[in-house]
Formats: sequence, C-alpha cells, structure tokens
Amino acid sequence: MLSKRLSRQYGHKRKFLAIIDETPECRRAVAYASRRAKNTGGRLILLYVIDSSEFQHFLGVGDIMRAESHEQARQTLSAISAEVRENLGIETETKICEGQKAAEIVKLIESDQDIAVLVLAAGSGAEGPGPLVQSIAAKGSAFPIPVTIIPDGLSAEDIDSVA
Repeated sequence: MLSKRLSRQYGHKRKFLAIIDETPECRRAVAYASRRAKNTGGRLILLYVIDSSEFQHFLGVGDIMRAESHEQARQTLSAISAEVRENLGIETETKICEGQKAAEIVKLIESDQDIAVLVLAAGSGAEGPGPLVQSIAAKGSAFPIPVTIIPDGLSAEDIDSVA
C-alpha cells in the first residue's frame, strides 16, 4: 500500500516525476512536467533507471559497464537539468537507480511522499506507445499515483499551452 502523499502539507511541494532515457519522447515528458511544475509552484524530479541486467558479465567487465552507464546517466541528467534551468528558471532534482524501470519508479514514488504525478510520453512507433507506457498502463488502478501520458502528436507549443 502506498504511503500518504505529503505534497499538499505545509513545507512540502508537489513533485512531477519524469523518466529519463535515450528515447526521443522523454524530452516531451520533461517539457510537460517542467512546465506543470513551474505553473503550479511544484518541483521537477528526473529519474534515470539503469538496466542492471546489462552487468551480468565477468566481474571486471560488469564493473566497467556499470561505471560507464552511471557516467552516461549523470551526463544526460545534467544536460536536461541545465536545459530546464535555462528555459524555465527552475531547478530539478535528479535520481539514478539500477534495476527494472517500472519497479524502480514505484520504489521512488514510495520513498518520496512529495511525488504526486508521473509524466510519460507515448512513442510514435508502430509497436505502440512504448514499453514503459505499456508496463505502467498494465498496472491500471493498482498504480500508486496519477499518470499523465503526453501523446506523440503534441508539438512544443501544444505542450506549453496545456501545461
């Protein structure tokens, strides 16, 4: 069971969570989440989940791959945070986790009681909205917080006008 959300209590701010990866749609999720955070006086939290199954090699090789993955995650989060800061003037909180993406998202939501909304963006591929959107949608009513999914067809101007 999900712990109580504290985002509406004194001293707390509602956080919008965007998942960072190498997909083009993640930037649309950040655009919406950052604008919602700014427009509502909330905060933006960016999560990068590293797939730990990639490190199941001999000890030395796995350690090198893990270090490289963490460095890539730090660089990506830093670049996106700088872009949000420059464009909107808001600071971001960043997190890096290892594991299965959907499970790590739920863990973070459980551990941070100020996270109130998960923002995802649908992909444009023929295979559907993307594996993360499908995984979260499959949880349906069992997912612990509201999920906002940004459709593929929304332009930057559209996102700005609805956020």
